[in-house]
Amino acid sequence: MRFSRIWGTVLMSSLAALLLWTTPSAARKHKEGAYAPRIDPAEFVSKVDNPYFPLVPGTRFVYHEIEDGKTTVNEVRVLPETKVIMGVTCTVVHDVVKDGDRVKEDTYDWYAQDKQGNVWYFGEDTREFLDKGIIRTEGSWEAGVDRNQPGILMPDHPAPGAPYRQEYGPGHAEDMGQVVALNETVKVPFGSFSGCVRTKEWSLLEAGTDKKWYAKGVGFIREEAANKAIVTLVSVTQP
Repeated sequence: MRFSRIWGTVLMSSLAALLLWTTPSAARKHKEGAYAPRIDPAEFVSKVDNPYFPLVPGTRFVYHEIEDGKTTVNEVRVLPETKVIMGVTCTVVHDVVKDGDRVKEDTYDWYAQDKQGNVWYFGEDTREFLDKGIIRTEGSWEAGVDRNQPGILMPDHPAPGAPYRQEYGPGHAEDMGQVVALNETVKVPFGSFSGCVRTKEWSLLEAGTDKKWYAKGVGFIREEAANKAIVTLVSVTQP
């Protein structure tokens, strides 16, 4: 699961293009290369402190995913290290999914925040461990490499509106997001939260949509996936 799983010249013009080309109909019809947000490293800051997606180095999140009565554990750590992508210094997040003692997925995600407070997703290095020692890395991508481009993970002031791209790697990374509700109350094992943002998220390469909730001051807390899996936040350990 991706931990989930955005403008000035670089900011406002890119946002307009982002919204234009990411409506469902336009996304299907756009010509190759039409989505190309201009990234100016000078427009980014050194930390990610968007209230709905804060990434404080040293923080550890634990989620439980229940699917068909079976529970897997997803541990997410915000690392102190960074990675420079397209000239932007990104925060590194380590995301590990376990089934008992067995690691199912091991992923490094890269996020950065611009001066307006929008959180961008710059890619991931992921390994999925299958049976018979097979390791699948097809989900890996990095913005600026080949045709891959970054996208929005969380807007600066989320509000219901047009869909937006969360990532763009033609044919392999085409996740979309859309804020659909505000001020919702959500209860998870870690606690009860009011004022939550609810999004609809989906891939242009797959059928179905997911519902996700983000709590102010915490970040991602709950998901109801298209495959009926439920993900909830169990604990948060601060540095």
